[in-house]
Amino acid sequence: MKTPCEIFVWDILPMIRKEFAKNLIKDHGYTQRKTAETLGLTESAVSQYLSKKRGKKDILDQNLQKEIKKSVQKILKGNTKTVVVETCRICEFLKANQKFE
Repeated sequence: MKTPCEIFVWDILPMIRKEFAKNLIKDHGYTQRKTAETLGLTESAVSQYLSKKRGKKDILDQNLQKEIKKSVQKILKGNTKTVVVETCRICEFLKANQKFE
């Protein structure tokens, strides 16, 4: 059985990053390079998120999708610290809504 920290590192964090990257690129016209800079990732990591080599799980829950979009809006106006804060906020949202499995 995986610990909550293992689940976060292996499943949840990649899923959140993938959704942030997809949203920045598809909804806001960011390039992979600008997305990587904004999220504090490498371009190759962003490429892997988009090709589902990382972050293979998809978010189907509409409420969670709305929260991701809210986070991206804050990230657009913030800095790398905002990315950390919003990643943690999404994780807390998942835990509070018992979608942390």
